[in-house]
Amino acid sequence: MIRPMPHRPGRARAYPTAPLATLAPLAAALALALAALLPATAQAHEGHDDAPPPAVRGDAPQRLPDGSVFLPKTSQRQLELRTVVAQPSAQPQSVELPGRVVLDPSTGGRVQAMIAGRIESPAGGLPALGEKVRRGQLLAAIHPSASALELGNQAAQAADFRAQLKVAEKRLARLQSLEATVARKDIEQAEAEVQSLKDRLATLSGSLRYHEELRAPVAGVVATANAIAGQVVDARETLFEIVDPAGLRIEALTFDPRLAARIAAARASAAPGESLALRFVGAGRALREQAIPLHFQVDAQAAQDGGGTLALGQTVTVLAQTRDTVSGAPVPAAALVKNPANQDVVWVKASAERFVPRPVRFVPLDGARVTLTDGVAAGERVVVQGAPLLNQVR
Repeated sequence: MIRPMPHRPGRARAYPTAPLATLAPLAAALALALAALLPATAQAHEGHDDAPPPAVRGDAPQRLPDGSVFLPKTSQRQLELRTVVAQPSAQPQSVELPGRVVLDPSTGGRVQAMIAGRIESPAGGLPALGEKVRRGQLLAAIHPSASALELGNQAAQAADFRAQLKVAEKRLARLQSLEATVARKDIEQAEAEVQSLKDRLATLSGSLRYHEELRAPVAGVVATANAIAGQVVDARETLFEIVDPAGLRIEALTFDPRLAARIAAARASAAPGESLALRFVGAGRALREQAIPLHFQVDAQAAQDGGGTLALGQTVTVLAQTRDTVSGAPVPAAALVKNPANQDVVWVKASAERFVPRPVRFVPLDGARVTLTDGVAAGERVVVQGAPLLNQVR
């Protein structure tokens, strides 16, 4: 059995206590130790560069954890990187249209067969692709095709004409011997009959040896050659197409009926980074493939410089610059690349050896440049040469 301790009034137990002045240094040391053990969680606000760049391991090109790329100066020279300063300004708004190269009806021509027959080569041979021809030059000849029955009928008719001609000649000779007793009109009638039979016989004989001559309607270059010696062709079949490289046209289709009135300039791009100046000719008033056809003429100087690269039927991209404007920084189209998320990005030089990808929005400017409307600030240096190689650094 436990008995309670007896209470003794007038006495209290005293516990030892430490002064507050001695505990303050201990609490401060404990706080510093905890702060050293806890990981740093403070980060810069999104859109600011207050946080230091990630650490770089070694001097080799490498992709950093934040997605940027470390590229030493030696590697930049090897990749031939070039940058330009982004300078936003008002740029013309362009519309991208699908187009194709067509024949200019005033400077080009087609050579078609008017009759069915067999192709025969001229003395100089059949023209080859890319060969220059002059107006009126003999390109080929066609021997008409005829069945055995038709040839037999023509031969029989020719024999009949020869027999009639002999009879008419004898009659004419008899009348001429009796010229003193025969009226002059009878002799003239006999002479006209003889001449008529001779002409009809000559025409019929010539039809059996007839050859249609195919001559160049215009001067230019042979763009299409579908003729082979001995080939049998039908009437209206196209054998040659002749074009003038300095007079090609481009036809584009648009679904906007008001676009034709807003076109200020245009360029055609057949390959990335290449473009030719165009002159707007006019718009059609009849729909083609449920769209309005627009015709452009290749500029004369552009045709001399690079018009020879265009071919009939070739598909091109037409960039029609309108009178509307958009604010953005013009850069070469080669600056655009795709990131792993399939976004359009450009690489911006953040420091001497560090490059940062920036997702951007853009509109086409011409065949060689685009206008960056969002994603790049004024004064930043954008990589315009070597961006695909920079994008492959891992």
